[in-house]
Amino acid sequence: MIRCVSPIDGSVYAERPVLSAEAGFEAVAKARAAQADWAARPLAERVDLVLAGVARVGEMNDEIVPELAWQMGRPVRYGGEFGGFTERASHMAEIAGEALAPIEVEDSGAFRRRIKRVPHGVVLVIAPWNYPFMTAINTVAPALIAGNAVMLKHASQTPLVGERMARAFHEAGVPREVFQNVFLDHQTTSELIGARSFGFVNFTGSVGGGQAIERAAAGTFTGLGLELGGKDPGYVMEDADLEAAAETLIDGAMFNSGQCCCGIERIYVAEPLFDAFVEKAVAIVEGYTLGNPLDPETTLGPMAQARFAEEVRAQTAEAVAAGATALIDPGRFPRDGGAYLMPHILTGVDHSMRVMREESFGPVVGIMPVKDDDEAVRLMNDSDYGLTASLWTAETDRAEAIGDRIETGTVFQNRADYLDPALCWTGCKSTGRGGGLSVIGYHNLTRPKSYHLKKA
Repeated sequence: MIRCVSPIDGSVYAERPVLSAEAGFEAVAKARAAQADWAARPLAERVDLVLAGVARVGEMNDEIVPELAWQMGRPVRYGGEFGGFTERASHMAEIAGEALAPIEVEDSGAFRRRIKRVPHGVVLVIAPWNYPFMTAINTVAPALIAGNAVMLKHASQTPLVGERMARAFHEAGVPREVFQNVFLDHQTTSELIGARSFGFVNFTGSVGGGQAIERAAAGTFTGLGLELGGKDPGYVMEDADLEAAAETLIDGAMFNSGQCCCGIERIYVAEPLFDAFVEKAVAIVEGYTLGNPLDPETTLGPMAQARFAEEVRAQTAEAVAAGATALIDPGRFPRDGGAYLMPHILTGVDHSMRVMREESFGPVVGIMPVKDDDEAVRLMNDSDYGLTASLWTAETDRAEAIGDRIETGTVFQNRADYLDPALCWTGCKSTGRGGGLSVIGYHNLTRPKSYHLKKA
């Protein structure tokens, strides 16, 4: 049984029975049988149906927003995810014709030579709970548009999301066998992957989860896209807009209770700005309200599970015991306890502390002064992860030059915690492999097929 325990009050909010292995293989067979007809439809028709499904999700938003609060704790005041959801799907629809167009090498009196992009067949999308609609649509929309059938396995913390998406797309006209929401346990998922059921598997989640996917796929030559952990840094240079840097980086560290794939988890500040930056950061955090996410006044809801909050508490306590200073007064956050976790800003930190090296995925950030760009680059690269880095300077050439030296997937200048669908979403090191969205996202969700045709 898949069971969602609500972080709001610890009650069981939803539960669903998992498919047996036999039923899982039957679902794959239905997807395979339906995929060829789906791929044979004109591209424009597939695009229209996917966009209609996206629009139908938007029509459900008033129901979705409180559901998300109950399932994973995000405050209702932020209104759900439909803005990013539709932005990403719409961009992928807009570029589909160009991204999927054949590469024409020759069409002469003697030969026609071209490379086509063809769908893998059935794509399995394993989506996370922290941004359950936006992370799922990153792959669902382009996979369907490219002619694949899709099976969506959502996180157990957000089981209603997959149901919502499937219902919306089916009501819009996407065939039920072409887009299926499935509830699977880890064992059946591994069996399906190991049996080469899928042409491609996209997973967003933990490093351990990604390793399990790789083990299951070993020897099958199944294509994999893995977005795993992160420990994203921000670097504030001496010429930065201090106000904007503090507001954006602290929001990037604390929004969604710090449960963002590309959230800011460590900040390095040029020494001359350090004290002023910390002062602004503390003032921002002290203005938050921790509480029930169904209350419109709440700006910081609970973490998705109490055990996640306990891990952040442990990292924070260890850092303080090792000499770090916690700057936020606990008295400002009386609701702290269980899944409800007060935000923390730490100074006096260093890279011997877990809070500066291991993924926290919660509302805590350590801030360190740095002497120069070289020290900042060294510290930013002193991590097992590489998803994004946020650089704050008035000089774009400087930002790009520093970005060239950082081991990361995306370099931001003067912004953070944003996914641009026109750019490849990718990471390095233990953050994973592959890339989503952009033209490259289509390349990963299709395979090249060459045609060398000699005319009579």
